[in-house]
This record gives sequence, structure tokens and C-alpha cells, in this order.
Amino acid sequence: MRRSFAIAADVVFDGETVRPGCAVTIEAGMIVALAPREKVSGVEIVELPSGAWLAPGFIDIQVNGGGDVLFNDEPTCEGVATILRAHRQFGTTSLLPTLITDTDQKMRAAARAVAESMGREPGVLGIHFEGPFLSPQRLGVHRGDLVRRPQPHDLSLAAPPPGGISLVTLAPEEAPEGFIASLIRTGCKVALGHSMATYEQTRAAMREGLTGFTHLFNAMRPLGSREGGPIAAALESADACYGLIVDGEHVHPAMLRLALRAGLGHPMLVTDAMPPVGGSARTFDLQGRRILARDGRCVTEDGTLAGAALDMASAVRNCVALLGLPLERALALASREPAHFLGIGDRLGRIAPGFRADLVAFRPETVDVVETWVAGER
Repeated sequence: MRRSFAIAADVVFDGETVRPGCAVTIEAGMIVALAPREKVSGVEIVELPSGAWLAPGFIDIQVNGGGDVLFNDEPTCEGVATILRAHRQFGTTSLLPTLITDTDQKMRAAARAVAESMGREPGVLGIHFEGPFLSPQRLGVHRGDLVRRPQPHDLSLAAPPPGGISLVTLAPEEAPEGFIASLIRTGCKVALGHSMATYEQTRAAMREGLTGFTHLFNAMRPLGSREGGPIAAALESADACYGLIVDGEHVHPAMLRLALRAGLGHPMLVTDAMPPVGGSARTFDLQGRRILARDGRCVTEDGTLAGAALDMASAVRNCVALLGLPLERALALASREPAHFLGIGDRLGRIAPGFRADLVAFRPETVDVVETWVAGER
């Protein structure tokens, strides 16, 4: 039987409110109470270091790799476990392993690995297929020879694992009418990315059920005065959820500040992390291309960005330092907002009774992680 205990902190951010001098009581991996420290008794109390904050664990919906492992290269339970361990040290307690454009065979292997991992690792929420239904004009580092238009069998190929989530990033202009709606009916979440869709094409996709935008601004039609494209459609919709890579490299901070001020929807932080995050190697291979990790960037030899050398704690830190956000807003972008997008905001992304005990303790001045808990396990 799993023990009951409480974690006491000088400050608890519950996902909405900053609460000084509180303790979170945990039983069987779930949060059962949040109360002032002096009112908690009868259980072991874990005291955090002086000044430390406790917040909901970070949720990352776009993780290509970590710990020197690329998910495309190791679509196995062992590969997933290594990626999880690499990101937990930076406060990420749950994530979607992300497979970039690859073969049907690799997609099946990745789906099997995730389904098996979900039975072992509560931090695995499902899978993110970034491709292969992308625009040839907005490939980034995705392989053009593997990009293709959807086929009927792709509905079962991309279907969610039992009890889990499947997120599909696609270019709606490359998909036949009705395909997005069919994906939604299987239980998938659908996001626009690597796309040259017009504003009208984007709105049509949203009418079919598309709600997400993968790394807003990057690898999509730019915002124009006569053609707003996906960016305008995302920012003017209260239902849209858009991922932001806040590393100071992918998007200029001024553009991110503009999106945060003007957008009516739900921004959320993503890392687009590659193997060097939580690893030691400075180079890695990405489907036959040599990628260099240098100066906080992952780039090909010709300088093309290839994912990011970004962890979620750094993304939160950058929101404060580069974008001028209050710390609590940055924390919500890393936890509450991705939980909302994935449809799991009733059990993750907050510190409240009935929620899973996914927590991160950190020093607020630097967002250096002190400890994490996943389903109450340290």
C-alpha cells in the first residue's frame, strides 16, 4: 500500500493562486488536501528548502528526445524511459513522446512502445505524431521523401493508445476534406503545423475539429497583411491552443509578447526537445543528417534549426526573463494550459484534491528544480 505524506513549502502555486505557507497531502499517488502548514498533522511531512516553491508538474506535448535518445531512433519502452528520466530533472512530470515524419513501420513501432510504456510509466500520456502529412514547402528538417498525403489506413495508424492521447500535427491543405473530422472521431487531437494553409483553409480545418497549433510562427505561412494564414486564425480564436518555443532562437521575443497580449486563445509552452536535453552528446544524427548542439541551439551543418536544446524549466525561466511574464503565468503555461488542450485538465495541471500528485519543487529566482514527484513518487 502506498504511503500517505505531505509536502510543505514556503509557497505553493496551485495552478491559479499563489498560497504562502501551505502543505499538500498525498495519498496513493493522489492529492487529497491543500491546507496551511500548521493545520496538517498525522502524516509524515516533507519540508522543502527555505524559499522553495511547489507547483504542478510541467506537461510537455512535444518531446522528440532527451538523454541522448531520439524517439525516432529508439521507439521502444527503454527509449521512452530514458527520455522521461532526462526531462524529469527539469520539472517535466508528463509528456508526449514525439515521432517526427517517418515510415508507417516506424509509426507502428512508436505507437506500440508508447502503449506498453503507459502501463509502466504514469508520465507517458500518449504519443504525438508530427507528420507525415505536412507541406513540402514547410518541411524544416523533416524528410521530404517521407512526407505524404493521408490514406484511409492512417486513421487506425494514428488512433490513440488505450487510455491515452494521440496528437497529430498536419498541414490541413495537404489533407482531403473530412480527414481531420475522421481523426477527431477516433479520439485524436489535431494540430496545424509545417503548413502553408491560408486563413480560410485554417478556418475550415478548425470547423472540422482542429484546435491546436504546433510551435506557432515556426514552419507555417507567415502573418501577412493580405493573407493572415494560420497565425491570424489561431490568435483570434478563443478555442485555439498554440504551442510556443520560448528559447530566444525560434521566435523573436517581441513576436511572442505580441501573441500573449493579442491572442484570445490558450498559449502553452513546448520544448520541441532533442536528444541533447538531459544528455551529454553535442552532436546527433537525425534521419541521416548530422545535427550540432551549440550555443543553446540544435542546427544542421548549414544552420537550419532542428528542434531545440530546450528544457521546460528553462522555458519557464525565459518567459520571465525574455517576455516579462509573472512567474505564476509562466508556470500555468507549462502545466494548466497543456492539460487543458489535451483534455486532461480535470486530473493534471493543478494542485487540488482529486488531481494526480505530479509536482515540481524549484527555487523561484532561477527556476532551478529541487525535486519532482510523479503520481506521488519522488
